[in-house]
Amino acid sequence: MAAQAGEPRARIGILWRGNPHVEREAGGTNTRMAPLFAALAARNVAAEPVVYADDVVEQVRDQLLRLDGVLVWVDPITNFGDRSRLDPLLREVASRGVWVSSHPDVIMKMGTKEVIYRTRELGWGSDVAMYSTFDQFRAQFPPRLASAGPRVLKQYRGNGGIGVWKVELAVTEPSPPKDEVPVHVLHALRGSTPEETPLGDFMTRCEEYFDQGPVVDQAFQPRLAEGMIRCYLVQERVAGFGHQLIRALLPPPPPGSSPDAAMPGPRIMDGASAPQFQALRTAMESDWVPAMQRLLDIDTASLPAIWDADFLYGEKTASGDDTYVLCEINVSAVFPFPDEAVDALADAAARCAIAAKAARV
Repeated sequence: MAAQAGEPRARIGILWRGNPHVEREAGGTNTRMAPLFAALAARNVAAEPVVYADDVVEQVRDQLLRLDGVLVWVDPITNFGDRSRLDPLLREVASRGVWVSSHPDVIMKMGTKEVIYRTRELGWGSDVAMYSTFDQFRAQFPPRLASAGPRVLKQYRGNGGIGVWKVELAVTEPSPPKDEVPVHVLHALRGSTPEETPLGDFMTRCEEYFDQGPVVDQAFQPRLAEGMIRCYLVQERVAGFGHQLIRALLPPPPPGSSPDAAMPGPRIMDGASAPQFQALRTAMESDWVPAMQRLLDIDTASLPAIWDADFLYGEKTASGDDTYVLCEINVSAVFPFPDEAVDALADAAARCAIAAKAARV
């Protein structure tokens, strides 16, 4: 059915976790997503806030089923809960014709740490292993740690550095090191300090991670102190970059340093045309993303409306050019993102919601 004069071309919800009894009345223009609300309005697409909490699932379902699409920003793990109730809801509304910006099934393919292992043969790959069970971890991690040097362990799902550890032998030890051998460990969670602990005790501490899925083991990247490059994409196209000097997994500053020395630096945002990242952009758009799609069986229309791939600098080439190592992919709640990405995101969201609306007519 053609839209009537003045009728929106589509209706999109912008969903985040919060207090629905307070925030819903405030409206989207008072949130950090205000530029996106404005960009959708400029495209004659009506956007409305959808404030999610686990105790209002039924109300959120009713709201989403009246819409043509929903853009979702909810982290996988926070102090306020996980997505165990939200994801089934999103699957349900998607099955009933509502476009979902990051379908939970796609998140499970590309938004967990397993993607680092599954795509290890692509150009962004590195020395990486994966342990499906705790027994496999107990058997295979110690000799790998002894032979390959410092490692970074990553739990299956998480954000904010939760469940990400740098591990390094504290002494020279023939392989395989035994449980009592000391290791230096550092959690990526902000505010963590280095520890020395027996290897066996540390591995036991990691056992709980296997409750949610496999654990990924990646080589520590020596150029970590040069920062992380966040490549933002709207579906298959690069929409911008962010470069940030990070503190996670680096030694703490010396005593007497300014408190700011322990904090990450500001993330410097750039648009897709930033000259220093054009080699990375070309690799992403022409090679790495299409190869990932084939490997994970994700068609372009199903790629998340906005997502990012986080890279660390790898070894320089013989000619002195930078290389890039995939650190993780974020799909669930990508924010902030460059201002230049807003229009591309609004265009993609409008296109997908309008198509979903037409398919239901």
